[in-house]
Amino acid sequence: MDPVYVLKKPLLTEKSTAAQEHANVYHFEVDRRATKVVIKEAVEKAFGVTVVKVNTTTLKGLTRRTRFGYVQDSKTKKAMVRLKDGDAIELI
Repeated sequence: MDPVYVLKKPLLTEKSTAAQEHANVYHFEVDRRATKVVIKEAVEKAFGVTVVKVNTTTLKGLTRRTRFGYVQDSKTKKAMVRLKDGDAIELI
């Protein structure tokens, strides 16, 4: 998988912003097929930082009710990337 297509978008929530400040951990929405090794390479290539650890989780798609019945959204994958001390990513 090409590292360019691995990272979809950064996740900027209150919890992820606190993790950036205190633990140097950044959250990204990634491609569902991406492995931890591929995610690590993509972050290092895109931002020029050193990745220490990658944690991933797959989020189940929500079921929504429409006028035609129930529809289930697609699954998404979230990656929490810990950087080496002193490294940072400018997301805004």
